[in-house]
Amino acid sequence: MFAGTLVSRLLGVVRSPLLIGAAIGINYGAANAFFVANKLPNIIYMLIAGGVLNAVLVPQIVRAIREHDDGGQAYVNRLITLAVVGLGGLTALLTAGAPVLVSIFANTLAPQWYDVAVAFGYWCIPQVFFYGMYTVLGQVLNARGIFGPYMWAPVLNNVVAIVGLGLYLLVYGGVSVTDPTDASIWDAGRVFLLAGTATLGVASQAVVLLLPLRRAGFRFRPDFALRGSGLGRASRMAMWVFAALAAGQISTVMISRAAARASDLGGGSLAVAGNAAYDTAYLVYSLPTSLVVVSLVTALFTRMAGNAAGRELGAVRADLSVGLRTVGVFTVFATGGLMVLALPIVRVITGTVSYTEAQSVARVLVAMLAGLVAVGVFTVVQRVYYAFEDARLLFWLQLPIVAIVTVGAAASMLLPAQWTVVGIGAAMSLSNIVGAALTYLGLRRHLPSLDGAHVLRTHLRLLLAVLPATLLGWGLLHLLGTSSADLGVAGALWRTVVVGVVMLAVYVALLRLLRVDELATITRPVGRLGAAAGRRVPGPVGRLLVRLGTAVAGGAVPGPRG
Repeated sequence: MFAGTLVSRLLGVVRSPLLIGAAIGINYGAANAFFVANKLPNIIYMLIAGGVLNAVLVPQIVRAIREHDDGGQAYVNRLITLAVVGLGGLTALLTAGAPVLVSIFANTLAPQWYDVAVAFGYWCIPQVFFYGMYTVLGQVLNARGIFGPYMWAPVLNNVVAIVGLGLYLLVYGGVSVTDPTDASIWDAGRVFLLAGTATLGVASQAVVLLLPLRRAGFRFRPDFALRGSGLGRASRMAMWVFAALAAGQISTVMISRAAARASDLGGGSLAVAGNAAYDTAYLVYSLPTSLVVVSLVTALFTRMAGNAAGRELGAVRADLSVGLRTVGVFTVFATGGLMVLALPIVRVITGTVSYTEAQSVARVLVAMLAGLVAVGVFTVVQRVYYAFEDARLLFWLQLPIVAIVTVGAAASMLLPAQWTVVGIGAAMSLSNIVGAALTYLGLRRHLPSLDGAHVLRTHLRLLLAVLPATLLGWGLLHLLGTSSADLGVAGALWRTVVVGVVMLAVYVALLRLLRVDELATITRPVGRLGAAAGRRVPGPVGRLLVRLGTAVAGGAVPGPRG
């Protein structure tokens, strides 16, 4: 699972911001128009599919597999039938309403760029259907204990989109050979190659999951007999998940509007972050969560759902504790590492844009990172609520989170345009910290003991390990230099590697000195992956990889061939 997510995320960085930055820049009008439009299906997906379906499907399918004589086949047929009809109708309505949706999320866009954003929207919004079907089919696989395809499918999405961007650059050239301030150049062909191929990528991500489902023996037959199917129970839980996510869209709208307003007030200044810069910073910020946290929690969630259904509270508590401690090992280091390396990392992944634009993205990223550890906590805790099918309490606990982000984004509009999106990032961090604390304490309704002392002791040791690593990394980076002359793409890349390796080595050494046992949960699969790669490489390089992998994994691994 980790490998699939890693490859997908790396390709995602090549796709955006690297290639998109080359095509339309980061802080230009076309970039903000495209990012607003391409954000719409993602927002709607998180509202309709990403949250509701992810929260509801695994517990319900696990229950159906356990309780139904046919292994849940009829239940899944009805579920997919409902998804196709419901998502299809919803997507058609939303696509027709593209002008309204764009005006809601970016009402301050200049008229010429509003029209371009709407044109993008007509191509991008159909992604809602395919994102939804990807989630439904993927969760059917997850409930059956088949996790790999769901994690690898986004790789195909990124490959298709990268091909589309390559064709765009081949046909039209990049931002360096066109006037990025001229909206009139965006004809139907240009719009399709940018937005249409993005949607083709999402469609391929959903369709490819039909193959592993078929290999698993599942045969879909449309079934409209929904009455008495058990979907009513799922819909009641879905209602509360939907309510929580709908409330969250209030803050999303405010963030989008504030960022669009900052870009407009900036008057084209590349130092002023807008929606594109915000999304780029968020991409880097979310990498630790998507790479490790989601990979760990996906497998953990299926197990927790089964234990919760059987009322095995001790097992759920143990999974919660292990999840929080293991996720913390990664998110604590990621916070320190990304704070130190924010500018060089952004410079590497946005190598096709200016140094000034990279600086604007890095500032936003640092503001977001203060709440990264809390995001890891919330992600694990949220799955426990879903395992107990208690989305109602989670809804009430999330309202303060929404309020903090909404008020913070509104207040950020009082700042100078250059700092508006940075203020939004800081508000996000505060809301994540408050949200993690509230939802964790709220679990006492379901679990008499949360193993809080054990979790706290582990996080204190993680803090003791990361502080020296962070201070050393900061000093080393500034010794090596961070000026625009120092941080070309090549300079930023080798500085990131050198400083990152030094920080990681210090962090891991201190974790072992402090006897943080959870480190092995992460290093073991990484070591095995390295050793497996070494077995495919002949000669001394392969033997070295095997030895390193064996040392990291902490066990004996077969040597390389040849």
